[in-house]
Amino acid sequence: MLKLVGVETYYGKVKALHGVSLEVKEGQLVTILGANGAGKTTILKSISGLVEPEQGTIHFEGKRIDRLDPEKIVSMGVGHVPEWRRIFPELTVKENLLMGGFLIEEKDLLHNRMKEAFHHFPILKKRKEQKAGTMSGGEQQMLAISRALMIKPKLLLLDEPSLGLSPLLVQDIFATIKELHKSGVTILLVEQNVNRALSIADYGYVLTTGKIFLSGTYEELLDEEKVREQYLGEGKYVRRSKLWSGS
Repeated sequence: MLKLVGVETYYGKVKALHGVSLEVKEGQLVTILGANGAGKTTILKSISGLVEPEQGTIHFEGKRIDRLDPEKIVSMGVGHVPEWRRIFPELTVKENLLMGGFLIEEKDLLHNRMKEAFHHFPILKKRKEQKAGTMSGGEQQMLAISRALMIKPKLLLLDEPSLGLSPLLVQDIFATIKELHKSGVTILLVEQNVNRALSIADYGYVLTTGKIFLSGTYEELLDEEKVREQYLGEGKYVRRSKLWSGS
């Protein structure tokens, strides 16, 4: 469904991505892992047209999209939930959802899509006339996901959905992501919560300083000492501590 080949993206003179290549097959949930500044968000922005790669190609369903405007990419079926949610704080929940469905012309279809959003996150129905900026961080994240779902995307880009949320809300968000995946939505998930992301993903890519240096399934990546040391906190010192504690 999605294929990046040799993508290089710059911010001014600074190169953020160094020849990134990856694939997402239809129906998969693929995760991109990496520390802050590794280039994870830039990959999603490059896919959705918010930044334009200098080199390389991006194909969605066999069509090249790396030179298209963002609204055209959305109309093809790519939904994007950005980092830190980026909801419209002065608009109500209902108005935010309507913004997500700006391409839908039929009123009945728009109404049905909103009902689906309320099905995934019932709290949003109670808050539909409330200004989005007055809601909690977890509720805003639910709204950001629902807004992207208004177009019924074939591919959903999720950028750090657990960022800044309590453990309980993280659990709820990931349960929803699993539900969406099971319903047939193809998902590309950017996350720092490595264990949670890999536990629900079909495949993962590990990014460092704009380059992919490892990829594999959950089991394959957990077997990699580099991943364990850098992202799971299981370096030699930690392993020694476990030995000393008898765990």
